[in-house]
Amino acid sequence: MAHVVEPLNAPSTYRDSRARDSVYEQQLAVAQSNTLYVGNLSFYTTEEQMYELFSRVTNVGGGGGIKRIIMGLDRNTKTPCGFAFVEFYTHEEAVDCMRFVSGTKLDERVIRCDLDPGFRDGRQYGRGKSGGQVRDEYRQEYDAGRGGWGHNRMREEEQRQKREALYQSTSGHGAPQGADGEYYELERDERAGEQTSEAVTKRAAEDDEPYLEAKQARTENDESVSAEP
Repeated sequence: MAHVVEPLNAPSTYRDSRARDSVYEQQLAVAQSNTLYVGNLSFYTTEEQMYELFSRVTNVGGGGGIKRIIMGLDRNTKTPCGFAFVEFYTHEEAVDCMRFVSGTKLDERVIRCDLDPGFRDGRQYGRGKSGGQVRDEYRQEYDAGRGGWGHNRMREEEQRQKREALYQSTSGHGAPQGADGEYYELERDERAGEQTSEAVTKRAAEDDEPYLEAKQARTENDESVSAEP
């Protein structure tokens, strides 16, 4: 079954696209790395919680243990943005943590661990356009543990609210929140109905005009005939 079930201690095929090392050099580094990349963390997970979880698999008595934990930060706000690096004293401890900790829950989130070629200064910051992780730029679903909406979705929502506020300020009245589409549709139909009613009345008056002129002419003629001696 070894060729069917992937071993739990096998690193992923992910490679850092910004690293100066070649793919081969990164593979060699991963093969002896004592660093784990931890992803899908909550923005509210603390370094103390990370230490408590990952220290359960370490071998402090044998000279091992956690060397340091680097929490991933938003590049602009310098606040946690959902990932971290955990450095151990031995490669075996990093492999054991990837085997036994990856896929478990921390802060009600299933975390993901992977061997990393090694932490370098600067990698603690998010690489997304908004300062956080790239995955949160395009996320469409609401995730309370990762700051709510994704950054693109949040910008779209802010623009929608600005348009709604502008409409309300210029028109003097606004729609109930959450009923914009229905309100605009009803208002459009109402205005169209008024225009239609006015148009029908105008066309009816134009159609009756020749009849009224002929009737008035007959009345005048009858009056002139009756007035003759």
